[in-house]
Amino acid sequence: MARTKIKDILKSEKVDYSVNVKGWVRSFRNNQFIALNDGSCMANVQVVIGLDTDPELLKKITTGAALDINGTVIASQGKGQTVEVKADDVIVLGECDTEKYPLQLKNRPSLEYLREIAHLRFRTNTFGAVFRVRHTLAYAIHKFYNDRGFVYMHTPIITASDAEGAGEMFRVTTLPFDGTPRNEDGSVDYKEDFFGRSTNLTVSGQLEGELAAMAFGEIYTFGPTFRAENSNTARHLAEFWMIEPEVAFADLKDNMDLAEDFIQYVIKYALDNCCEDLEFLQQRLLEEEKQKPQNERSEMALIEKLEFVLNNKFERITYTQAIDILLDSPAYKKKKFQYDVKWGIDMQSEHERYLVEKHFKKPVIVTDYPKDIKSFYMRQNDDGKTVAAMDILAPGIGEIVGGSQREERYDLLVKRMEEMHVPVEEMSWFLDTRRFGSAPHSGFGLGFERLVLFVTGMTNIRDVIPFPRTPKNAEF
Repeated sequence: MARTKIKDILKSEKVDYSVNVKGWVRSFRNNQFIALNDGSCMANVQVVIGLDTDPELLKKITTGAALDINGTVIASQGKGQTVEVKADDVIVLGECDTEKYPLQLKNRPSLEYLREIAHLRFRTNTFGAVFRVRHTLAYAIHKFYNDRGFVYMHTPIITASDAEGAGEMFRVTTLPFDGTPRNEDGSVDYKEDFFGRSTNLTVSGQLEGELAAMAFGEIYTFGPTFRAENSNTARHLAEFWMIEPEVAFADLKDNMDLAEDFIQYVIKYALDNCCEDLEFLQQRLLEEEKQKPQNERSEMALIEKLEFVLNNKFERITYTQAIDILLDSPAYKKKKFQYDVKWGIDMQSEHERYLVEKHFKKPVIVTDYPKDIKSFYMRQNDDGKTVAAMDILAPGIGEIVGGSQREERYDLLVKRMEEMHVPVEEMSWFLDTRRFGSAPHSGFGLGFERLVLFVTGMTNIRDVIPFPRTPKNAEF
């Protein structure tokens, strides 16, 4: 008999039919009632076995064991479920050593501990919900761009360019650590390396994405990126995923419109398709909030926060206006900001959240940042001080999207690259898009884990990626 998923059994009102279910035991009580979960949904199905079941079989039905059950779906006599499965035949596919199994229901493990056993944490309700939401968001991203005619472009993971100019990149090499070939001046001779030059893991697919946009008009990338930033905060990963659309013939306003539509679309898709998981995560957060002092509690519940983003038109202000608002704020005047506020700073999360949560009470798009704190490829404004950049700020997290209109003017781009010590000769392939049929174009980047963090309400970015890569940690 073909296996039926538990989610399909629970959402159907049918009874009195034969079924095969497979899954893992969440609990077993009174030697008769099994709570079985197969990962297809948050809920378990109750399986009722006979009182005359072989005692040797009963010993093997323990929390964590994998079972194969044939039975009949019947109307449930108990509370909490409408149907249950009356077992005719139970096969133990895989026993579980309960003495060593770390996910006993009576001992609720901490998130910190679960990171140490990331290979097992998927089996918990919390991480089951998080990663089902992550899957749904990934699908929604592809659906959003596909339905709008964008071409999905796979950009290189190994690259010779530094898109951000930050220099915090992982080197890719086949050269030996001992006896590394050297030039006469002592520098590494990369001609002996696999690619014949210095290469790294990419921090962004944007630059290559721009090349494709100059042919297809509208493209997006969605792939892994890497940053060798030695940071152990709850907001940083060494390996993460990025979504980066690039659109030809689009200015800054077009870019903002696309980003706003995109964020609202994927959040709505998650609300429509992950209701049960999001309600569970919301309840979990509410329980956590009760343990915090009153002044540290969130003002909005998780689903309320998501609906807040859906139901509000994003406010659009310039960086200069944002700084003026912050300087005039009670928080600044009462010295409640940890970081200083002045024109030219790279705004911190506390500043961004103040604009969203306290001042405007809606998501905010900030534009026209000082050029000195932004990347070389951003289009320079006529004032000579700012660039056509835009960041989207969301409640509870601050910046969630960063983008810009790209500098399409060859001479100005080359001058800016020279000012920022970006090697012009090595980037000739990038500059060719400005030599041969240049056109105004725009794009942005969204860190996928930041999006999942926002939608699930989790507070540590390591809890929204299956296997986190952080300083001194590359387990599994």
